[in-house]
Amino acid sequence: ELFEDLNNMVISKLLLALVVLFGTCSTVTAFAAQGLARNTEGATFFPSNRLSPTTWALHQSSDPSPLDNMSEERKRNLFQSLLRDLQIEGVPLLGCDANQVHTMSAALWTTMSELSENDDEQRACLVLEDIPIGALQAFVDDFLVLKTQGRLMANLKEMSRISVSLVGKGVGPALLIETTSRTEEEKAEKNARAAAVGNPDEGKCTSAVKHFVDRMVIKEETCPYTKTPDIAGVGLEAKGITPSAVAYRFSATTDACGALSAFWNSICELIATPEDQLSTTLLSLPGIGSGQSAEAHSRFVAVVEIIGRYLCLYRGDGMFGLVHFHPAYERNLIEPKSSAAYGHLPPQNWLRPMLKESGNLNEAENFADEQFDHSNYQRRSPHTVVNILRVSQLNAATGPLSIFDLDLGDGKTEKASGLVTYTRNAIRLGNIDKAALDAAVDAEVAMAK
Repeated sequence: ELFEDLNNMVISKLLLALVVLFGTCSTVTAFAAQGLARNTEGATFFPSNRLSPTTWALHQSSDPSPLDNMSEERKRNLFQSLLRDLQIEGVPLLGCDANQVHTMSAALWTTMSELSENDDEQRACLVLEDIPIGALQAFVDDFLVLKTQGRLMANLKEMSRISVSLVGKGVGPALLIETTSRTEEEKAEKNARAAAVGNPDEGKCTSAVKHFVDRMVIKEETCPYTKTPDIAGVGLEAKGITPSAVAYRFSATTDACGALSAFWNSICELIATPEDQLSTTLLSLPGIGSGQSAEAHSRFVAVVEIIGRYLCLYRGDGMFGLVHFHPAYERNLIEPKSSAAYGHLPPQNWLRPMLKESGNLNEAENFADEQFDHSNYQRRSPHTVVNILRVSQLNAATGPLSIFDLDLGDGKTEKASGLVTYTRNAIRLGNIDKAALDAAVDAEVAMAK
């Protein structure tokens, strides 16, 4: 329902003509790049007091709702005046025919990525005439909140120089995206990210991920519905699922906005492609949290958290599920540590109670804590990978009764799911020698280089 009506706000028309699938450049990107090129060729950004008197008055108004008593015609005229003022200031106006949340998100994050990659002060205006103001306001409000959250922003430093606002306080359907000039410290942080990953090769990265899928997912049977690295949904035919292709997608970006752009372009591809032709997507992001250090893991955790956050912002989790992978994956280092986290394994301190719930009393009583650590290896891929799953297939695999009340002891209960899969994997991986698991991960990390 999310992508069909956006809470009765988004009108279903055409898919975004500006976004090209497979996470490659879109027309939006091209327009943005052209606009940025114009700005770097000598255009001057005039201060806001060069705006027209009406526009200046609107921006300076202390009234939180200056548009409430304005007629629709007056709003339209004011909106056009604001756009003209932005053009005078040298701000590129990017027209976008997105009319659904996934195409809007792809266009927005692609534009933000283009600006984020540039070290200079930049501005761009994204005009989204078929998107309701309320949907745009939701993004602006959440992005403002994100920038106040120190836990995340400590690992999303490039986002601190980006701001997004509604043009004219929402007088029309347009977003103004602005970046400040990168400081020397910010340039050093950007260069360090690039140096950490080097120049990743798509072919090598994809081969390494396929090797991981074959080793961990198929041979260790951590997912019973994947029998080859290229086909998923096997064994669900009786529940109406046709086995179909696994898409391997790749982006070399080291920028968080670039990762969001690649993610939303992958979402667009999945929505545009029938399920019997494309089952699921594995998106490789080797430049996000590159390496196996604690810092790399923290970066990975922050970026995939905002990927899930902006999918859930418009209830996209009703259509897609996410599974996150990293070569140093450690559930005990992911917040919230004792509660469910979207796209991640259940908290490690849930595994023993889950074994009891599933009737595996011997393992529940006798497994050492170190053996439960081995569960992390089902998520230790050669580099950061985001698996995008169709909820229709998740429901077919787990059934409507997969959520249950898990007794954690001391009178505490939590809603949990995936009992059969996670307990089976905990037992299987807990009985494999840690050195062998480490060696396999290291070999696949080397394979991707």
